Amino acid sequence: MNSQPRTSLGRLLDDLGTTLLRLTYGEPDPGGHIGGVVIHDPLDAPVLPPRALVLGVGVHRADDVVALLDALGEQGAAGLVLRAPVPADDAVRAAAERSRVAVLGLTSGASWAQLAALLRSLLAEGDIADCDAATLGGIPSGDLFTLANAIAALLDAPVTIEDRRSRVLAFSGRQDEADTARVEAILGRQVPERYSRLLAERGVFQQIYRGDDPVFIPPPGAPSGAPSDDEPSGFSIPRVAMAVRAGDEVLGSIWAAVKEPLCAERALALRDAAKLVALHMLRIRAGADVERRLRADLVGTALEGGAGARGALGRLGLADQPVVVLALALADSASEPSLGADTVLAAERQRVADAFTMHVTAVHPRSAAALVGDIAYALVPTGRDVEDGEERALRIAADFVDRIGDRVPVVVGVGAVAGARSGGGSGSGSGGVIDLAQARAFADRALRVLRSRPGGTRVARLPDVHVESLILELRDMVAARGDRPSGPVALLLAYDEQHRASLVQTLGAWLDAFGDVIAASASVHVHPNTFRYRLRRVAEVGGIDLTDPEARFAAMLQLRLHSLS
Repeated sequence: MNSQPRTSLGRLLDDLGTTLLRLTYGEPDPGGHIGGVVIHDPLDAPVLPPRALVLGVGVHRADDVVALLDALGEQGAAGLVLRAPVPADDAVRAAAERSRVAVLGLTSGASWAQLAALLRSLLAEGDIADCDAATLGGIPSGDLFTLANAIAALLDAPVTIEDRRSRVLAFSGRQDEADTARVEAILGRQVPERYSRLLAERGVFQQIYRGDDPVFIPPPGAPSGAPSDDEPSGFSIPRVAMAVRAGDEVLGSIWAAVKEPLCAERALALRDAAKLVALHMLRIRAGADVERRLRADLVGTALEGGAGARGALGRLGLADQPVVVLALALADSASEPSLGADTVLAAERQRVADAFTMHVTAVHPRSAAALVGDIAYALVPTGRDVEDGEERALRIAADFVDRIGDRVPVVVGVGAVAGARSGGGSGSGSGGVIDLAQARAFADRALRVLRSRPGGTRVARLPDVHVESLILELRDMVAARGDRPSGPVALLLAYDEQHRASLVQTLGAWLDAFGDVIAASASVHVHPNTFRYRLRRVAEVGGIDLTDPEARFAAMLQLRLHSLS
């Protein structure tokens, strides 16, 4: 068991301080962990995981807040985040106490997307792996927020930990003591470009990454290091920055907003802290790879069914819950393989799979997705209404395909609603809940059809492409047996090869046009009279009665199975 405590609402408030969130009503339960982050949608109420933290986007009126709090209380939500200022209303306060749902205010200037990404990154700690708790320097492994607060206490200054691209990985409390530039970086989880460009032009990054000591950085126009409140850029408080290294590799940096250069004792503390931050950042990087492999193993085990499926679903948080299986893959490319193409293709698959995972978990936080082989599978929880579940899955897949656009050609097969159990079940995807392995097969079969026809529909269920799927499976059977065309089609093929004629093409065009000679002749670019002559030769050479529906069906099937039309 993983003994590391799960993230609670109180822990989130401690980590984020007052920079992003402020508790307005209610009391956070320090003993209960947050089950997920969900965006409220009044038109399509999402399914809430236990103790969800709900983002009330667009909820402003006091009566709307009261109604939402009552509804969330019935579903066991932990908290509701509203855009500040939160309505100061006795009815809202009473609803928060009645529902036992804490109400938090999101500071002005922070976007909901930034908050959702930040909260999900905090809640992801220890989400899957069941391993013994590990600490580095007395701090839970990978917990950069706790480490940032510890460094802030040592330096008596607000601290951020950033990567090489100036993205804010973690920050301490007391950020309200810093300047506008720091607050803007915290809200965006990224140092604004104008500040990073300013530092780059001054050679600050080069100085930080080349040395082993803390670097004092005065604001522009204040070389003495004195605070410059008049600085129009918002960079008014000096900084001390320290590179974070693992051997020769620079992983990132630590930034503290200070009033003056550090004394020798605090400079030494920052150097030691940078070594500890490096260990945590390396652990996070390694842990991300391990977590990705573990999630892929769990998703793969669940999709295979059998004795291990229930355990895998339990570890994914999907035990005894109906789900829809989505299967995503890159559309087949007709280009010739080139040197290094396999490596590029593998990287592209992983990148698309990561984007797909982010998309489905944003729609439903309890979704599980992973790249298994060359296909990215997603298990999306749904209600027991089969038709509604499949339609919802279609919308999720179509939204992702629309967002990713044509730059990356992907296709998605949608399975049926599956009961989260390891065996049994019945149904065909339109009338009942089936088992997970069968649902995966439905998604795979739909996906195969989509990959076989590039440029066509990019999202489909099996019922949408059932006949095409059967044709592909018949082709596999024909190829495995080594069957060759027979009967009239074989005679026409032999005649074409000997006389360089095009009788097989003529028959295929006529069948595809449902006997319309004008349309069929136009499709092969010949005069209708010429086409009629060739059609008579088809009947003569092949010995086929074109008025017999059975003969027409047999010829069409052979043409399809042997890819002759």
